Amino acid sequence: MAPASGTPSPDTCARSARAVVALLALALAAPAAAQEEEIGARLSIELNTLRQTEAGCEMSFLAVNGYAEDIASAVFEAVLFDTEGQVDRLTLLDFGALPAGRPRVRQFVLPDTSCEGLGQVLFNGATDCEAGDLGSDACARDLDLRTRTDIEVTG
Repeated sequence: MAPASGTPSPDTCARSARAVVALLALALAAPAAAQEEEIGARLSIELNTLRQTEAGCEMSFLAVNGYAEDIASAVFEAVLFDTEGQVDRLTLLDFGALPAGRPRVRQFVLPDTSCEGLGQVLFNGATDCEAGDLGSDACARDLDLRTRTDIEVTG
């Protein structure tokens, strides 16, 4: 029984302390859980920048492997459309090795191509995906495609 003076019992203090610790643990875990939900267990590819060079249009992609395992090799068939929506060409984009949880930037130059003439990039699928226990579909399964440019990226 608690003392009549209003002082909490040791059991009440212990319960309160456990509740505070549990709330702190939840508060600290929330940002990590939100980040994992954003990236998730999948591959994310973002068209980050376009830059016109003398050789052609240079496309910079940011790739993040959200899986717990490395991807040894990832090659995608990409279809490039012009600003009128017509197919310009099919090409292979070799992203190489993508370590688990680590961002990687990959650049590709499209020879004799004007960046202003591009309207869309369609990831048609993975032609090569060496992902160990993740399986050969890991590169295309739940592929998250984004862009920071005016060029639409779909898949």
